[in-house]
Amino acid sequence: MKTIIPSEISVPKLHHYLLGAVGPRPIAFASTIDKYGNRNLAPFSFFNVFSANPPILIFSPARSGRTGETKHTHDNVKEVPEVVINVVNYSMVHQMSLASSPYAKGVDEFIKSGFTPIESVTVKPWRVKESPVQIECEVIEVKELGDAGAAGNLIICKVKCIHIDETVLDANEEIDQTKIDQVARMGGNWYCRAHGSALFEVQKPLTTIGIGIDSLPEHIRYSKVLTGNHLGRLGNLEHFPTEEKIAEVKNSIETNQGKEEMAIDFINNGEVEKALCLLL
Repeated sequence: MKTIIPSEISVPKLHHYLLGAVGPRPIAFASTIDKYGNRNLAPFSFFNVFSANPPILIFSPARSGRTGETKHTHDNVKEVPEVVINVVNYSMVHQMSLASSPYAKGVDEFIKSGFTPIESVTVKPWRVKESPVQIECEVIEVKELGDAGAAGNLIICKVKCIHIDETVLDANEEIDQTKIDQVARMGGNWYCRAHGSALFEVQKPLTTIGIGIDSLPEHIRYSKVLTGNHLGRLGNLEHFPTEEKIAEVKNSIETNQGKEEMAIDFINNGEVEKALCLLL
C-alpha cells in the first residue's frame, strides 16, 4: 500500500492522485454572465448536490494550477450571483469538452462549442438547450479556499427552478436512469458513461436492518469463494431462515456443484435467503 503525505509531493502529482481516486464525478456544466451580460459556459467536476431542503448544489471552479488565476465562472458569479447548472449526457460530451478550452474572457463558449442558448425563467444566465436537465440557481455564497494555484472556490447555489426534458422521465414522472445517459469525469482524460450494463441496482436499506456479516458463521465469513459483495447481500437479510426453510432448501437440491458456487448462483438470481439456507 503506497502512503502519500500531500505536503511531501508536488501539487500536480497530488492533483492526479485525487482525481484518479475520487470518481466518477458528476459534471456541472455552468452557465454564467458577467456584469456586462457576456455569456460564459464551462464544465466543472468538483460538483455535487448537498441538500434537498433547502435545495443546494455546490461546485468548485479551482484556480489554474499553472497561473493561479481564477476561472471566468468564479469571477462572473461574484459580479452576477446566478448560475445555470446543465447536466451533461453522452450526446453532448465532446461539445462540452470543447467549451472547457481556455478561451479569453468575453469569448462566448455557447458559440464556440455550438450549443443552443435559451433564456432562463428565474435567473439571467442562459440555459443549454441540449442538456436533459437545466437547473437555475441563485449563488448564496462563494467560499474561497486559498489564493495559490489549484485552490478551490466553493460556489454554493440554491436551486430556484429545474427544467427536465420529458423524454428522460419514466411513467412515474421520475428521471429514468436508463434514459438520461449521463457521463462523469474520471482521472486524466478519462470519462465514464452511466448506460447499459454499467448500470446496476442495489436496494437501499432505508427501513430494513440487516442481520450483518458479523452474524454469519465463520465458514461463510471466511470463505475463499464468496466475495465481499456476496457477504454483503447475505448480511442484508433481515432474518435468519427458519430450520424448516433450511431443511426444505437443502432437501430440494441435488447437484454435484459445490455449495458455495451454487449459493453464488442463487445470490446472482436474487434468491439470497435460499443461498444462505444452502450455506448454513
